[in-house]
Amino acid sequence: MHLIRSMLFAVLFASGSLAVAQRPADPVAPAGKVQSSTPATATATATSAAPPVTASATASAGASPGSTTVSDSTQDDYRLGVADKIRIIVFNEETLSGEFSVSDSGTLSLPLIGDVQARGRSPREVVKDITAKLADGYLREPRVSLDVLTYRPFYIMGEVTKPGEYPYTNGLTVMNSVARAEGFTYRANKGKVFIKRAGETEERRYPLQADLRVYPGDTVRIGERFF
Repeated sequence: MHLIRSMLFAVLFASGSLAVAQRPADPVAPAGKVQSSTPATATATATSAAPPVTASATASAGASPGSTTVSDSTQDDYRLGVADKIRIIVFNEETLSGEFSVSDSGTLSLPLIGDVQARGRSPREVVKDITAKLADGYLREPRVSLDVLTYRPFYIMGEVTKPGEYPYTNGLTVMNSVARAEGFTYRANKGKVFIKRAGETEERRYPLQADLRVYPGDTVRIGERFF
């Protein structure tokens, strides 16, 4: 009996060892790869995330409606006058946009809102006025921009080679205006200059400096020096 029990035990032991040996081993991930138990849906979610907002999109999203724009910020110190030709653009309103000239009465005659005072005002002031008028019962949150296309001329006289009327350009100085008139005469007083500003009745004397500004409609006079 003892011998039979020993033999049965030996048979059972051998069967268990064989089953362990035949059990497949857990797969080993190749070098450089880490096996992940994360479901495939997590990967799909990560790859479909929204792209970051670009700078232009952020700027567009943050733009304030009813805004006013003047193309050149240096125009803040410029005052519009008779015969200035300007372009006004009302965003998404072609029938209200176009090119206009400042009339002899100093106004701009615009569609829908009528006359807007322009003479003696900066382009930025005019744009704000137009925007306010359009917003008063005509358009919801209008956006308006303004360009000065053609400035009224300036005049130079006195001791220059070719006195006369000349077209104005942005940033014009007294020395630029003298160059337009082909320079000083030999009698010119190069230490001072007389300027009658547009809209004023009397000329003023200024030291003749290279950065002295000239504006549209100004009259520049170069005096004669005394020997």
